[in-house]
Amino acid sequence: MPDILFIKTSSLGDVIHHMPAVTEARRRQAGAHFGWVVEEAFAPLVRLHPAVDEVVPVALRRWRSAVLAPRTWREIAGFIDGLRKRDYDAIIDSQGLFFKSALIARFARGPRHGYDALSIREHAASLLYDVHHGIAPGLHAIARNRMLTGLALGYAPQGAVEFGLDRGRLANLGGSYGILLHATARREKEWPLASWIALAQALSADRGALLLPWGTPAERLRSEQIAAVITGAVVPQHQPLELLVRVIAGASFVIGVDTGLLHLAAALGVPLVGIFSGSDPVLTGPQGTGPIAVVGGKGHMPSVAEVVRALDGLS
Repeated sequence: MPDILFIKTSSLGDVIHHMPAVTEARRRQAGAHFGWVVEEAFAPLVRLHPAVDEVVPVALRRWRSAVLAPRTWREIAGFIDGLRKRDYDAIIDSQGLFFKSALIARFARGPRHGYDALSIREHAASLLYDVHHGIAPGLHAIARNRMLTGLALGYAPQGAVEFGLDRGRLANLGGSYGILLHATARREKEWPLASWIALAQALSADRGALLLPWGTPAERLRSEQIAAVITGAVVPQHQPLELLVRVIAGASFVIGVDTGLLHLAAALGVPLVGIFSGSDPVLTGPQGTGPIAVVGGKGHMPSVAEVVRALDGLS
């Protein structure tokens, strides 16, 4: 039985963009054992993927915040020891970053596959691979992940994108509600607060309640500012990822900026409108089986009217 290790540690959107590669690899190698090294915060999501046999959490973010602490170095040593207990037939690093993934691949036992120096974001990372694969940088992230995985395992990707997440099984809320995802860690991806308020006011009451999830205190404040002027808007309590997955799965629609939770909605097949302004949807736009509309683009801030028209066009 082949033993395969995937390395895609973060961020949330990157992890989701790797899921179709794993789904397809399972179809091609039904009897293989699949492990996945992922940042501990996103491990609950990876555990929902039916093709993944073993989730290997890594705590790079937490370790960086306490790099001199003895506990950190004990955890790092334990992580490396655990990683080296298994001999892999293929180690596939689709992250392509030196410290974030390639070094992890180097610690694991088995042939290491990754992007070549012309295909990778950090050229030094390619020095740590045994097998190098050339893949056009201008392709969508999902396509690049699928191509790298196919080249490493000996097949050519084909067929529709499948994330492996079952919306019907995961949804746990009844009723009708939409979700507005305004939060993003990158300022250039933000949509103005005034636009969010105007959008929420423009959405008719028959669309149901509006949920405004958040992750940081600043994002919570922004949610509260939007909800304060909208009847039926709800700012939920902070929720762990495994519960938020279920909330998103049950939504009637999602409107959001280019952020991990938007890509999660796409992976679940939830109807959505993606608002782009600081990133290129050709490279990282949402893909999935549900109705999807994208407005704006890198350097173009879409209007409220564009977003409303896009949402109306989904039905």
